[in-house]
Amino acid sequence: MQVVTVVPRQGYSQSAMTLSESPRQPRAGVPSEERESFFEREVMQHLDALYRTALRMTRNPQDAEDLIQETMLRAFRFLDRFEPGTNLRAWLFKILTNTYINRYRKASSEPRVDSLDDSDGDLSLYRYLDSEAASRGGSVEAQVLDRFAEQDIKTAIEALPPQYRITVLLADVEGFSYNDIAEITNVKKGTVMSRLFRGRRLLQKALIDQAKSAGFAGGKQ
Repeated sequence: MQVVTVVPRQGYSQSAMTLSESPRQPRAGVPSEERESFFEREVMQHLDALYRTALRMTRNPQDAEDLIQETMLRAFRFLDRFEPGTNLRAWLFKILTNTYINRYRKASSEPRVDSLDDSDGDLSLYRYLDSEAASRGGSVEAQVLDRFAEQDIKTAIEALPPQYRITVLLADVEGFSYNDIAEITNVKKGTVMSRLFRGRRLLQKALIDQAKSAGFAGGKQ
């Protein structure tokens, strides 16, 4: 029996994880005799990014650790299906995303997505910042984000509905391309673009609401 001990990195709990797997016949992927070294050398370097995304997905440290435990177990188990030389990072995030969806689809109910229609006064600050940013050659997104601490932005991302939260995390936090996200989440590229657009709109609206609460008002500095 092969035993791989996963040593946590920064941001992960200090309790070690042990992945045990019975030997299996290798396929076209990583040969069985190279699994442990490949896992330690190549897979483990992505642990921090995986945990960061798992924490944003689950919004709970213990659930994030459980999700990472299962993700790493699956990654080790299916290394014989991974083709060396292809995108390992995207492959690992696909396992993470599928595991999250499978584990939490039945346990959680997705928040209702409020209308994004421009009702009177609802996006007055957004319009003001948009015109202000345009005059400075910037973007409203940059203007809004500059007014908030990193934790405010993270909190707003975590509050997004799951399908938008995952897409925004993969695109804007982890830097995956539309094509990679489509492969990771098993949807069409057009769906990725639509979710990302709507997720960013929701994120902007949440931050604008925070700006209003903090005393920023349309037309005032």
